Amino acid sequence: MESLQTATSNPARFLGMEASLGSVEPGKVADMVLLSANPLEDIRNTRKISIVVANGQFLDRTALNQILMHVEAAAKRQQ
Repeated sequence: MESLQTATSNPARFLGMEASLGSVEPGKVADMVLLSANPLEDIRNTRKISIVVANGQFLDRTALNQILMHVEAAAKRQQ
């Protein structure tokens, strides 16, 4: 739980932005990562990303894989 709070509610609290960030509630910014397994049971489950919602965009696993493929290709070209 502490690891998850370090990435979510703690930064919002530090920045004084708890009213709009740090948790999923009506009226807050809705950037989030949806996992296919519970990270409280095993922190490695944070790697099991199913969906990302960022800046109003819904990115499913297929879209995320395509983004990753483009980033990896760009990194190879930079080498």
